[in-house]
Amino acid sequence: MDLGVSAFFPAYNDAPSLPGLVARAAEALERCTPDYEIIVVNDGSQDETGAVLEDLREQYAPRLRVITHEKNRGYGGALRSGFAAATKDLVFYTDGDGQYDPAEIHLLVERLRPGVGLVNGYKLARRDPWHRIAIGKIYNRVARLLFCIRIRDIDCDFRLIRRSLVEHLRLESTSGTICVELVRKIEISGCGVAEAGVSHYPRLHGRSQFFRWKSLATTLRQFTRLYWRLVVLPGTDRFRQRLLCAFRPSI
Repeated sequence: MDLGVSAFFPAYNDAPSLPGLVARAAEALERCTPDYEIIVVNDGSQDETGAVLEDLREQYAPRLRVITHEKNRGYGGALRSGFAAATKDLVFYTDGDGQYDPAEIHLLVERLRPGVGLVNGYKLARRDPWHRIAIGKIYNRVARLLFCIRIRDIDCDFRLIRRSLVEHLRLESTSGTICVELVRKIEISGCGVAEAGVSHYPRLHGRSQFFRWKSLATTLRQFTRLYWRLVVLPGTDRFRQRLLCAFRPSI
């Protein structure tokens, strides 16, 4: 592949999973392209993530860069930093907890065609506790319905995106709703979207930051605001334009 790839991973208290994740990413990217970089966004971690990343930076220099948030900015804040730091033609990202295998990036690259701006993964089988699977299905269906999103798995954070497209999206979410915002804005941009089935693995370390009361409250608040901005207001503007056209006097 002639295009360069920026691969980044948002990380919060993911020290145990990062060495294997970075190693597999480096191996996979070497097979895809000679022009790549790896970025890890340490989003205010309170475990040994910082120390682990210092060791990895020395081991993988100059390919690996580390972005450090002194305070936790949330999942959306970490993604926005990753997108801003990317310098290559394509941007790939997945989570730092190791539930996706970066070696499967080739599945996304194979679906990239001229005119396609996003290749989105979808979980072939979700390897989580039953309550997370149930909540995830409900969230995915509701979000797809409300935002008229066509891709089948909004909650699959395994994506390959053209950087030129990301630069014009002006993402604002700081919570997990950034995935809805990202996909919705890409779909309404008019560019092509492709999908690829990917593996999903059980979480071996730590715990999800999404399933906490504070995170859920933030997500619900931003979800509502996002729906107003991306669905209600644009619909109101279109309705207003139709009214103006209908009642505009003929010349």
